[in-house]
Amino acid sequence: MQRPLPRQVGRALAATLGLPALLLGSLTASALTTGAATGGPAVGPAVGSTVKTSVDDGKCDKIRFGTNEANATTSGSTMASTVAYTAAGHSVRFPAHFDLPAGFQPEGIAIDRAGKAYFGSRVDGDIYRADLRTGNGRVISQGPGTASLGMKVDQRGRLFVAGAAGGDGRVIDTRTGKVLASYKFTTATPTFVNDVILSKDAAWFTDSRQPVLYKVPLGRHGKLPGQSAVRTLPLSGDYKHDAAGTNANGISLTPDGRGLIIVQSVTGLLFRVDPRTGVTKQVNLGGLLMTAGDGLLRSGDTLYVVQNRLNQIAVLDLNNSGTRGRQLRTITSTDFDVPTTAAFYGKRIYLPNARFSTPPTPTTPYWVTAVHR
Repeated sequence: MQRPLPRQVGRALAATLGLPALLLGSLTASALTTGAATGGPAVGPAVGSTVKTSVDDGKCDKIRFGTNEANATTSGSTMASTVAYTAAGHSVRFPAHFDLPAGFQPEGIAIDRAGKAYFGSRVDGDIYRADLRTGNGRVISQGPGTASLGMKVDQRGRLFVAGAAGGDGRVIDTRTGKVLASYKFTTATPTFVNDVILSKDAAWFTDSRQPVLYKVPLGRHGKLPGQSAVRTLPLSGDYKHDAAGTNANGISLTPDGRGLIIVQSVTGLLFRVDPRTGVTKQVNLGGLLMTAGDGLLRSGDTLYVVQNRLNQIAVLDLNNSGTRGRQLRTITSTDFDVPTTAAFYGKRIYLPNARFSTPPTPTTPYWVTAVHR
């Protein structure tokens, strides 16, 4: 995300949200400028290249959120326009749009193999779980009073959560909502722990206000370490820290799994990071900038970059080491309203809409949008 929003007190959960019907239309990358994003240079493909823009608008009715997953039911009118496709080996029907609680202010998303999606609140850090089959959900873990941002879920049912201005991160049991471990990364100010990625032996967290990454090493069988094991990795090389801007934001592994990739929101640059030394090398995109870059999501050698205030996803083809790439296309939707992070399930990408340009209130609507990869 670009910056923290003020804490909202007295958030009210509404059982139903009245969102306007989705309008179909065209949105092209050429029509978007960075003036609403970071004030930097215009974003676009390198000279001489061709980038296709696809508008993904499923003609689906919204599905209203519920508070009881176990008793969730689906009416014919609610599901009449959902999209049928194959996910996790089963033919099922999933809504391409569903509501989150009013006033929730989402940012991060993670999805497990069972089709449960997890969202963190920027208001107080609550964790909300929703069933992708119905859109119904509930809060499973109370937050610490500071924001919950980027998150990832592992195969053991543990949710790793970035703690924003708290300068920390925590690990939550997705079955019980219990906090399994908490880690204090820094007491320096300012700090903004923004996103997290899981490698085979560690969880890596970005800090948008400090020129470092934080490493939580994982033991045998994924054992969580104590606080003393946490390491801070200073960034060096091509990366230049901007003390006034939003720096390292989304984070991913390189296609070969040997390095890390971060997006610096204030410049729109991608960097490959050596996880042993912290030395960074700018990813060569032929002059293309990932302006308003937020969450990163990778599948094989394809990297999806969420460009939040541009309301689009840039789809990049990377080389194996993650040092070079080119843009293949962009994905947009008229249902986007400043999406921030993304997660895969089946052939879809799910994104929460943070609505940064909408003044937040306890009754402000928020929702999730699914688009095809």
